Amino acid sequence: MPSIDIIVKSPLWESEPGVETMLHRAIEEAAAALSTSEAELAIVLTDDSAIRLLNRDWRGIDEPTNVLSFPAKGARANEAPALLGDIVIAFETSAREAASENKLFLHHVAHLAVHGFLHLEGHDHGVDEQADAMEQLERRILARLGVADPYAARDAKTDG
Repeated sequence: MPSIDIIVKSPLWESEPGVETMLHRAIEEAAAALSTSEAELAIVLTDDSAIRLLNRDWRGIDEPTNVLSFPAKGARANEAPALLGDIVIAFETSAREAASENKLFLHHVAHLAVHGFLHLEGHDHGVDEQADAMEQLERRILARLGVADPYAARDAKTDG
């Protein structure tokens, strides 16, 4: 299983007990699904203002987002244990999304962690067929955690 360092950079996260346990479970399931064993990654729990700056500086989008992934590059990414990179999750955006989508906050955060982990492992959703494959993988991993399909509501709208 990967070594996971969780870094809490915002006190807002203290209002949600169980986040760190859920994050560990989510990453362990994602790693098992991809047969990722000896690896290291960090999950940074931050707020909208911090993730907005990262999003602006790294993606050119000057607004907060829910999750960003920063895959490791260079020698450490190729050594054992491999340094996969960092996942950064913003509290306020994640909480707003969970509330507006009627999802449990911990389930939404698990989804964001799995999504971020898949990006660290090279998965992408920029092309439709890759997006479909990535979403199916997310669904399978989250089901193993007892998390409802995060795309069910969207799919129901497009089917109707």
